[in-house]
Amino acid sequence: MKNRPEIRRRLIQGNEAIVEGALAAGCRFFAGYPITPASEIGELMATRLPEVDGTFIQMEDEIAGMGAVVGASLAGVKSLTATSGPGFSLIQENLGFACIAEVPCVVVNVMRGGPSTGLPTCPAQGDVLQARWGTHGDHPIIVLAVSSVIDSFNITVIAFNLSEKYRVPVIILSDETVAHTRESVVLPPAGSIAVVDRIIPTVPPEWYHPYEGNSRGVPAMAPFGSGYRHHVTGLVHDRHGYPTQQPEEVDAFTRRLHRKISNGFHDIHIVRRLHLEDAEVAVIAYGSVGRTAQRAVAMARNKGIKAGLIQLITLFPFPKEAVVNVLRQCRAVLVPEMNMGQISREVRRVSPGDTKIHKLNRVDGLPIDPDQLFKELQLL
Repeated sequence: MKNRPEIRRRLIQGNEAIVEGALAAGCRFFAGYPITPASEIGELMATRLPEVDGTFIQMEDEIAGMGAVVGASLAGVKSLTATSGPGFSLIQENLGFACIAEVPCVVVNVMRGGPSTGLPTCPAQGDVLQARWGTHGDHPIIVLAVSSVIDSFNITVIAFNLSEKYRVPVIILSDETVAHTRESVVLPPAGSIAVVDRIIPTVPPEWYHPYEGNSRGVPAMAPFGSGYRHHVTGLVHDRHGYPTQQPEEVDAFTRRLHRKISNGFHDIHIVRRLHLEDAEVAVIAYGSVGRTAQRAVAMARNKGIKAGLIQLITLFPFPKEAVVNVLRQCRAVLVPEMNMGQISREVRRVSPGDTKIHKLNRVDGLPIDPDQLFKELQLL
């Protein structure tokens, strides 16, 4: 039938969904180094990118991979790399360069147990704070977490859109459970997905200042080779892109980096709410544990416990307002994590009152299951 929307039901795993989401968002460059449990992302990109006139490069290591991603983005191409714990540590130096040079790009970290080479085939959430603070310096960054296969598609699209809109690297945190779970999902038809492209300059080249912010604090970005002069450095720079140590210029630059993100809290902060209308206790969760929590909350409701869930899609900038609202409403919250308590620290940091904050930490290489979470909910 003519003009009928394309239905794309697929049985795919989370890593494959990230690839499909990236391509749907306009990604046409991938550089990286294979590492479990993220390897399928690179493998599938090697197959799919040539089909859409894109470029795949397997680099000698993750440091080079991130450098290539920065270079491709500066040339105007939406770019992606994917890795896991040890590789994510190597990426950090060039990730910092992308932050100070305001280079849009997306980095996927399929978390595994660690530190070091740790537990390559086991789920964990140990890189949450590394995603926020892994590279040096005082800078904003956006960190998102996926909990399912369809999440892996949709949130990857969102990650690219936020990256382009705010000229900032966006990190997607997945884990082995999400990465290797296969589910039947319906992918949106091509053309039905909202895709954000970066703002390019509209002024003549001689008027262009590559780091002069607009009302949102986000400068227009001219691709290399487009006729616009664009000096890029890892040093703090003025509106022309040249290094500066003038206090007023350093101050203005640093504050603009933060302001462009804080001004966008309204569309950067993404959370899901479940049964919070009358909740007396609540779970605050993210990633694959967020999905486990949905089941545990349903089990609690069946037992007459007024339980609710706030699932964090955006981890950083931390969605303070949404979390505080839950803390004010409930007498107790439970923060389950596959680490020793990285987001629970943020919850305690923003807590406005006497709400009891309980932790459930599993760090034995196994996922938190609904029964375990339900038992903890009964104790609140």
